[in-house]
This record gives sequence, structure tokens and C-alpha cells, in this order.
Amino acid sequence: MKRLLGLTRYAVVIPALASILGALLLMAQGSFSMVLAVIDSIQNQYGLKETIVEVLTAIDAILLGTVLLVIGYGLYELFIDTDIDVKSKLIGVVVAIIAVVFVGVFVDSNRADDVIAYGVGAGALVGGLALFAFATGKAGKKNKEKL
Repeated sequence: MKRLLGLTRYAVVIPALASILGALLLMAQGSFSMVLAVIDSIQNQYGLKETIVEVLTAIDAILLGTVLLVIGYGLYELFIDTDIDVKSKLIGVVVAIIAVVFVGVFVDSNRADDVIAYGVGAGALVGGLALFAFATGKAGKKNKEKL
């Protein structure tokens, strides 16, 4: 029975691969959108705000793809191979996404009243993630020193 339960951990391989494939798709579409944004901006002589919105939209897709990639790696690490360190990379990607969303709100003139609220919320999330990384980093170092 224990052996059978141990083998069920390999069921996560398919969702991990699906997450990685979705990540590659989003990164490819985001990269393609970035190229189109550059071409459109040059050909149509878009203003700064239009260009920023197009570029941030493309970057958002790329960053979400990166999150899916890290999630796929994380699933694989959690159940199959524990030698991959994903946690700190995921925190960095989440902070980058928060920054992109905040800049999008900051640039959007229709949501100017929300800038302070988004800034405080983004700061709180980044602060919490920093504390988490600091706390788990120390715990991880202590566990490695014991080995």
C-alpha cells in the first residue's frame, strides 16, 4: 500500500508539463505582442501612453508565463525532484508582476485616484514576500548546516 501511495506522486508530472507548456505559449505570445507593439508604435507614431500600455500588456503576458513556468517547476520539485530551488525565483517574479500592474494603474489616467491604494497594497505584498523570503531563507540555511 505504501509503495502504491508513493507511486501516485508521479501523477503530478502531467499538470507540471501542462503548466510548462502554457508558460511557453504565454511567453511566445507576449514576445510576439512586444514585437507588434514596437512595429505599431513606429508605424503609427503612437504617443507615450499608448506605447506604455501596449508594452506593459506584452510584459504582463511574459511575466505570467514565467509564473506558470515556475509553478510547473515547483510542482515537479515538490513531488518528484527536491533538488530544484524554485521558491525565491517565484517571489521575484511575483514582485515583478506587482510592479507591472502598479505601473499600469499609474499610467492609466482614468484610475489616477487608485494609485495610492494600489501603491500601499503593492508595498504590503512586497514587504510580506520579503519577510517570507528572509524567514524561510534562514530556516533553509539552518537545515543545510545540520546536514
